[in-house]
Parts: sequence; structure tokens; C-alpha cells
Amino acid sequence: MYEYIHGRLIERNPAYAVVDNNGIGYLIHISINTYGKLRQDEECTLYTHLVVREDDMQIYGFADSDERELFRQLISVSGVGVNTARIILSSLSPAELRGAIAGGDAPLLQRIKGIGAKTAQRIIIDLKGKVSKELISYEKTGVLHNTGKDEALSGLIILGFPKMLAEKALGKIIETEGPGLTVEQLIKHALKIL
Repeated sequence: MYEYIHGRLIERNPAYAVVDNNGIGYLIHISINTYGKLRQDEECTLYTHLVVREDDMQIYGFADSDERELFRQLISVSGVGVNTARIILSSLSPAELRGAIAGGDAPLLQRIKGIGAKTAQRIIIDLKGKVSKELISYEKTGVLHNTGKDEALSGLIILGFPKMLAEKALGKIIETEGPGLTVEQLIKHALKIL
């Protein structure tokens, strides 16, 4: 229902963030990875997933759409709920989690609180095909560990550029300039191309 919420970060802690958007404060549950990317009193964008239950509605937020996609894949696995998925994403970065699933590293997943042998195996079996395809896609474009590119892409989309066009521009910039550019530099270079 909600793709993202953009606004000023009012409060943050490792479990949730409060984002003020046009005078409405949204309490958004976050992972530790997302918490590490947020800065108090700054404008931020959190990609969201709405969970509706009989007696409750909760919003889960992520610093980038990649982490949200992993969250959605995790909660599709039988026996993995939203809180377990958030703990997994708090314990491992998206790249580490993809590597563990693609490599069948059940012991790494079992080190996470609340993940037993059966759940770890179920996650690997259910998601290995999806994650392997994503890893191949990331390796081809050379952006597996480039969160700066994701942030720059989000910024360009917010500015109104089509996602595909912005991705191509950022891919060209990283290919020619190298992966060491900041988010601001990526956006400035992209604006010149677009």
C-alpha cells in the first residue's frame, strides 16, 4: 500500500524510527542495518512494507528497496514471521544474507537468534533459486556491494527520473569513474547525463 515514506527523522533507535511527513508522525519498525544509515533530524526515505493483522497495523521500513525485497522474500518462507525476518536483517547485511543463502551456509543462519536448523534449511531451500538469480544480476552490473548506487538511484527517482534510465546512467558512471564516488557525486554526474 505504501511504497515509501519520506520526511524528517524525529526519533530513531535500533527497533524503530519516527518519521514526520506533513505533520503526521509515522512509527516505522526498522532493522539495525537501516538504523545505521539514518541520521537524527535529517530528511530520510524509508521503503515500507505494511503488515495488517486483525487487531494491528505495523509499518516496517528499510533504507533501500533491496533490503525490503529480502524482507519480503524472508516472510514468504513458512515459519519466518516479520519479527524473525527483521532479526535476520539486523544480524546480517543484505549481501551477507544473499551469500549465505546462495552458498547453503545453514550454520551462519543458525547463529542468528531464533533460527534453528530446520528454519535455516527452509530459508535456503525456498530462497536459493531467487537469491542466486539476483546475485548473477548484481555481478553482471558490478554493483553487489554498492549501497551508494542504491541511494543515488533513490534520489534520482525522487527527483522524477524513470528508474531504468537512472540505473543505466549510474551504471555508466560507476563503469567509467569507478565505485569510489559518494552518493552526492553519483547524483551530480547522473544529472549531467540525464
